[in-house]
Amino acid sequence: MSFLKATTLAAVLLSGMIGLDRAQAAGDLTTKPERLPDLVMGSEQSDYSFSEKIYQLETGSSYRLKVISNGQKECALQAPQFMQSIYLRKVEAGGIEVKAIMLTELEFEDAGQAEMFFVPIRPGRYPFFCKGLESKGMHGEFVVK
Repeated sequence: MSFLKATTLAAVLLSGMIGLDRAQAAGDLTTKPERLPDLVMGSEQSDYSFSEKIYQLETGSSYRLKVISNGQKECALQAPQFMQSIYLRKVEAGGIEVKAIMLTELEFEDAGQAEMFFVPIRPGRYPFFCKGLESKGMHGEFVVK
């Protein structure tokens, strides 16, 4: 290879690398997860309510969501499509840390709470609901961009 070709190739490669140290993904999993507003099931106004109806999320960002049941209604909280579209880091409940590949539901028979730590990996709109209580208002949506 001639000196001119080698110099040109090196210049092209170097110019392509300028700024790579500043390039970052949208999410940084090395930082603390963003705490989402708690999802509280039941209120003083209605046994059949969720404190939040919509959660806005981004792929590649780390989140923590505390789900709290005040015990007014038994609830099997489900979000099947969402659970298939996240990386579940862990669930904490009752002083126990559960590390699993996937979660099917969080069932609350009495008052209690559980905290999920996760990273959305696929954009979309995903419903969450208490199985069988959707028509009474116990439903919401995760919107992942």
